Amino acid sequence: MLREIDKNIWVAEQPFKYFGLEVGTRMTVIRLLNGELIIISPIKIDDQTITQLNAIGKVAYIIAPNLFHYLFISQFKAIYPEGKLWISPGLESKIPNISIDRVISVSEGNIFEQIDYLLFDGLKLLDLSGRLIYNEFVFFHRQSHTLILTDIAFHFDKSFSLRTRLAAKFLGIYEKLSPSPLEKLALNEKAKVKNSIQKVLRWNFNRVIMAHGSIIEDSGNQKLKEGYESFLGTSL
Repeated sequence: MLREIDKNIWVAEQPFKYFGLEVGTRMTVIRLLNGELIIISPIKIDDQTITQLNAIGKVAYIIAPNLFHYLFISQFKAIYPEGKLWISPGLESKIPNISIDRVISVSEGNIFEQIDYLLFDGLKLLDLSGRLIYNEFVFFHRQSHTLILTDIAFHFDKSFSLRTRLAAKFLGIYEKLSPSPLEKLALNEKAKVKNSIQKVLRWNFNRVIMAHGSIIEDSGNQKLKEGYESFLGTSL
């Protein structure tokens, strides 16, 4: 179900496990001033959420913000065929049977001067197959001063299970807004990551919504700065 966060911005959440840990996942819904809705990082939706979406506006844009959060875009396209699908570059090969309206080809831009977006360049994930690039776009909703991330930072706090909290403490990311050690092990383009986070921090955001972790309502800019200074081992 949708949960209202601020004027013209909602989230919907569902359970999700990663390496056996419950980390949850979240999509963000933004209503433009013309009443159209933007869906960022779609999750599997139920009838209740569909009813809520239809009540608040028209789904006009469906965005797969990186190379990992795309599993439910086919469901959204089936329910909202008029919604334009925007994807991160490189995702085309993973969804060959889905009609794509736009591959986001510019690294910075805005949507109707209401939502800014930026390609967060350089960040990668280390897994068993090697370094995997995220190609993640991050978004700034000007009206609510909200930053929307997907996988470039996590925030696990006391609201999570004991097992997840213990794992976060072991990894040194408990109650921090930062990437994980898996990204640190894959870090080989530090200058690009530093340039990306410096651009993000120029936005005037207070709240931070991420796909995995608890939403930060206050001092989000400072907390993200601190998390990335620790991650990069340098001041920003």
